[in-house]
Amino acid sequence: MKTLYLECNMGAAGDMLAAALLELHPDPQGFVERMNRLGLPGVEFAAQPAVKCGITGTHVSVTIHGEEEESQDVHLHAHSHEHVHETVQEEALHGHSHHHDHEHDHEHDHAHAHEHDHGHTHGHHHHAGLGDIRHILSHLEIPQEVRADAEEVYQLIAQAESRAHGRPVEEIHFHEVGTLDAVADVVAVCWLLHDLAPEQIVASPVHVGCGQVRCAHGILPVPAPATATILQGVPTYGGAVEGELCTPTGAALLKHFVQRFGPAPVMRVEKTGYGMGKKDFAAANCVRAMLGQSGSASGRETVLELCCNLDDMTGEALGFAQEQLLEAGALDVFTQPIGMKKGRPGVLLTVLCREEDRERFVGLLFAHTTTLGVREHLCARYTLERSQETAETPWGPVGRKVSTGWGVTRNKPEYEDLARIAREQGLSLEQVRSQLS
Repeated sequence: MKTLYLECNMGAAGDMLAAALLELHPDPQGFVERMNRLGLPGVEFAAQPAVKCGITGTHVSVTIHGEEEESQDVHLHAHSHEHVHETVQEEALHGHSHHHDHEHDHEHDHAHAHEHDHGHTHGHHHHAGLGDIRHILSHLEIPQEVRADAEEVYQLIAQAESRAHGRPVEEIHFHEVGTLDAVADVVAVCWLLHDLAPEQIVASPVHVGCGQVRCAHGILPVPAPATATILQGVPTYGGAVEGELCTPTGAALLKHFVQRFGPAPVMRVEKTGYGMGKKDFAAANCVRAMLGQSGSASGRETVLELCCNLDDMTGEALGFAQEQLLEAGALDVFTQPIGMKKGRPGVLLTVLCREEDRERFVGLLFAHTTTLGVREHLCARYTLERSQETAETPWGPVGRKVSTGWGVTRNKPEYEDLARIAREQGLSLEQVRSQLS
């Protein structure tokens, strides 16, 4: 299976993710040229070599009318605009300092992207809302899938800021310069992933940094409230690095695209990319992206088996619990009849999941069953490589599940397609199956 693994040992930001993925692209220069043909007003997308701790990677820069924002990510703070204010985000986005000091003569609450110290003053600022972002995206010549992904990433950011600041989503606005800068990063990441087309995306737990960040409202903890909201349910950790390592944009991109978080899967790495931040730390300030084929030749992996004994649930309640577990991404859920104390018949409910998803599924078991305890076992699992195919037949396309490995190849038509044909043709399932085999 084509797998992308993102190593976020120094957090994640939009520009760092874009740079790491760009190094995996078969035609990085061509991609940069594509980005610059999008027609974002005054925007130039560029990639330069960068070195951190002796490792050579790529740094992506986005300039607006020839000027580069110090931060490549939108960091939003809701506030009212009937005053002159100064906001400094210390050590934000991998140690960059930000500064703005300007007047606003309009009244409305909105989220404001950090301006950065370029040694000049911006005279006029337009504040774009989520609708404006969608309008910008709708006019870009990008694949529809890329546009949809970018819109969903922005929706995550706006919802998080709305929750953090107690404002409706429609009152969350983005600063014009920061907007164009971030749009370029978000579109680049979405488009690169569209081109690379991994079948699964896995990421390490995310290093968010530690300490505090200072804004117009005072001193805030790291991660900032919006980032913390976006990262709910994602494994994160702090550490000795002072500053905000994971930005809202980086968090939203990870939350949208990554299917699971944990250690690197067993995979044959074919290409590695390093996306560099600007700040220098004792550790290499980068996101590392590895693209390859997951699964060893033996098809062996480790999974967690969670199980509990039940003797006081109705069949409907047990069925609902199984549905919730499967919808949450369990690898498998099944039941077995068992005998319990005092001769009572019972059910053994078993859930297979990834080790890093332990707490989530234990919580779901307690939430949706009447159990008072859950047992766990680590198991080795041997699997065949699975894929989906579509075959053309006299009755239209039929999906097939194909499994290979261990000297075995199997294929099985999708039940829903067989059932549809059987109903339309007045045949039995077995008749349809035999005519398609």
